[in-house]
Amino acid sequence: MTKQVSLTTQNRLIISGLLLSTILIVAIAVFAIFNIQKKLNYGYQNFGQIVSRALAIECTELASSPETLKAHADTIVASHNDILFIEFRDKNGKLIYKTNAKDTHKTASITVNSPMKDAGSVTVGLSGSIISQISATTRASLLFVFSVAWIVFAFVILINTYLITRELRILHDGVHKISSGEFGFTITDKDVSSEVKELFNAFNDMSNKLHIYEEQNIEQLTLERNKLEAVLMSIANGVVVCDNNDNVVLVNNHAHQLLELEENQMLDTKIQNYIDTDGNYCFKNKIEEFKDTPLEIMEKKPLEFNIHICKRVIKSIISPMFTRHKDYVGYIIVLIDMTKEAEMDAMRSTFISNVSHELRTPVTVLRSYIDTLYNYGNDFDYDTQKEFIGTINQEIIRLNGMVNDILDFSRMEANAQMEKSLNSIYEVVDNCVEHVQRLTNEHNLTISVNKEENIPEFLFNYDGIERALTNLLSNALKYSPENGEIKVNLRKNDEEIELTVTDQGCGIAPEYQKKIFDRFYRVENNIHTVKGTGLGLHLVKTTIEKYHNGKIFVHSQVGQGATFGIVLPICIVEESLV
Repeated sequence: MTKQVSLTTQNRLIISGLLLSTILIVAIAVFAIFNIQKKLNYGYQNFGQIVSRALAIECTELASSPETLKAHADTIVASHNDILFIEFRDKNGKLIYKTNAKDTHKTASITVNSPMKDAGSVTVGLSGSIISQISATTRASLLFVFSVAWIVFAFVILINTYLITRELRILHDGVHKISSGEFGFTITDKDVSSEVKELFNAFNDMSNKLHIYEEQNIEQLTLERNKLEAVLMSIANGVVVCDNNDNVVLVNNHAHQLLELEENQMLDTKIQNYIDTDGNYCFKNKIEEFKDTPLEIMEKKPLEFNIHICKRVIKSIISPMFTRHKDYVGYIIVLIDMTKEAEMDAMRSTFISNVSHELRTPVTVLRSYIDTLYNYGNDFDYDTQKEFIGTINQEIIRLNGMVNDILDFSRMEANAQMEKSLNSIYEVVDNCVEHVQRLTNEHNLTISVNKEENIPEFLFNYDGIERALTNLLSNALKYSPENGEIKVNLRKNDEEIELTVTDQGCGIAPEYQKKIFDRFYRVENNIHTVKGTGLGLHLVKTTIEKYHNGKIFVHSQVGQGATFGIVLPICIVEESLV
């Protein structure tokens, strides 16, 4: 629009200049012709006056001879084309003689009268043809000269305008190149004025500086983009970046794994077209919800939802992206694998249900037995009362074990310290075996203990190792068949002791062996009906590995029993464990 207004103004100026110059030239030409005509008329008038005076002088002597006067006058008229007639009069004004007019259609433009000495007057009539010819020639010459001058002037203006327009057009083309991103473009300064040459040089200098700046800026932007992509690619969570047209512009490595995509599979495609393992467009509705919500709200509270892909639970968070100047450019989707957390939530729910059931059972039994003894105890004989008290004692032991597991779990989750001191591992083994010995008699089980000699006292937490070994022995008792045997083996390997508990139970399938040490996980739910909190083996693992820098392992085959073992480093120098 600016360009169009500029050209119109320029054309108007050119036309106005030409009109003014035309008017000026025409005015000068008219003025010149008028003055020349005036001078010619004045000169012609003098010419006629001279002719008439000359005739008056000549004809004064001839006035006495009329015939001679007539002949002389006719000769003069005939010899001069511009003299139409000559007329003689006496002193009284009476016509003496008048020559015949050459052309009756012409009238004299000038008549000049001169007196003859003592003989009257002579009148000469001039046609003005000479002055007309001279005037016509003069006007034609002046018009030609001024026309040529006007044409030259107009041509000079047009040429100058063309040259200026050409220089401006060259500069305009250069500016257009720069605006389109062709930094470094230069324009030649050939055949231009010195002022414009300086302008072209300034433009070329600016273009070169922009080119240098562009290279530096592109290099910096490329570096920053590479850094950003490197960060996004190596981030632990999945990241999907989309522009404001919903096209995927970046997918990091973890997102490829979570969404089960091949490399570059989703690039330059709509994120709404992604289909999960159930054949659903899992992002489509949420993207629409995100776009229907004001950006101010999404910026403060991103949209969160879960998607399910191949038994994975993936938490998705959609947040808007803005430039430094708060211009909206798209959105970013962060993918977080929540599968373990979801499993833990399910396990936690199962744990709460199991604990509630496990606690309710001994409490109910205790309440029933205690209430019976309290109200009807005198009606029972000694053996019956002893049986009741034995059952109560077993339920209290069971209840105490569950409560201790929960308390130990809470303490370990809070990273409580577990102090270590010099203790004998033999004493721990003997106490644990003695503690569960009574339970072996109820199931006709036997426990064989094999202890290697010369194991010195070393640093460990007595209560923690005792609970860990008791837990392994209790599990062995739960899963051992009637008349089975439980083997306890203690031996020393270099600077470590290895303590194993082997049962003859149903065994553990390989797919469960890595999970049995997780919180709340219970293989019993899959293969048998033995109840428990699901915390025992997790507490053993935490006690051994976290607080004693040891190891725990399991070797088992389905139907051939299981061997649980713990390995503890022998540390003689006292130290504290955080």
